[in-house]
Amino acid sequence: MSDIARRFPENPLLMPKDLHASTDDLQIISLLNPGVFEFEGKIWLLVRVAECIAQKEGVIFFPVINALGKVEIIEIPLNDPDLVTNDARIVQYKGLDYLTTLSHLRLLCSDDGINFQEPKQNSILTGLGNLEQFGIEDCRVSKLDDTYYLTYTAVSENGVGVGLRTTKDWKNFDAKGMIFPPHNKDCAIFEEKIKGKFYALHRPSSPQIGGNFIWLAESNDGIHWGNHQCIIKSRPGLWDSARVGAGAAPIKTEKGWLEIYHGANAEHQYCLGAFLMDLEDPSKIIARTVEPIMRPQENYELSGFFGYVVFTNGHVVNGDKLTVYYGAADEFVCGAYFSINEILSCLEFVGNK
Repeated sequence: MSDIARRFPENPLLMPKDLHASTDDLQIISLLNPGVFEFEGKIWLLVRVAECIAQKEGVIFFPVINALGKVEIIEIPLNDPDLVTNDARIVQYKGLDYLTTLSHLRLLCSDDGINFQEPKQNSILTGLGNLEQFGIEDCRVSKLDDTYYLTYTAVSENGVGVGLRTTKDWKNFDAKGMIFPPHNKDCAIFEEKIKGKFYALHRPSSPQIGGNFIWLAESNDGIHWGNHQCIIKSRPGLWDSARVGAGAAPIKTEKGWLEIYHGANAEHQYCLGAFLMDLEDPSKIIARTVEPIMRPQENYELSGFFGYVVFTNGHVVNGDKLTVYYGAADEFVCGAYFSINEILSCLEFVGNK
């Protein structure tokens, strides 16, 4: 089936072979889901770079960050009865989950939004402390006034939560710690205060009661959050039946706050959709797409480290033109254009559903 995305003919824009690994001991497995922002006249990507050590026959290796902030390699024989390896992304050992890769965030910039390169200065953001020992992932970047807010997935043996760092110059970063505890991810801060308060979308998870739903939170300072409300749920029988999660910061339009989100079905196939929130009270959902606005259909979206995936947490708005940068098949970074008005026309009002 077709969708309304106009993919870059240059896709994929970035592949694992295009970047150097962070150390000689590691190799890049995949590039994923960049945060996006504009700074000093350029378009910047904050790409998730997933690395691992080269595997050897009969043994599995996976990296973690130790207490000293250094990468440590854990080695386990494949015939160990306590080892479970039925998912390419996760290793379970003695009842604990570990990631098969270690992710950091890598800055790249572009003059034209198509050809990206690393700047000369240090461009790598890595995990800090014991709550980020398995790496940091899938950063969203929101700008309020002169401050950039980086919300990202922080992974450790304690679980998956949302970390926050802020910067004004992209050289000096202020780590604010974990702002949403496990299990939580997909946090996107609105780029404008509403009635004097910060607002953010986030995604707590409950495998027993509830599900993987999108929630709204508010804050007086952007660090301490409360008044949590569940606003978007997965829908049985549709493309987003198993989980939903926010993309980048909501886009302010005359009709409401427009959010591009991802959804997945039971087969772990990821598509993009959209919903619209009230401008004065974003807990009120005005409309939502029934069909995806983007679904995996190109070879680079169907086949990769984890196929049948399109996933975004970064975009650039220029009038009606929305440029979405997205991860494809959990391996490549790609781009696509949308018309904001066309997305709005695809929405179905909640009261009419």
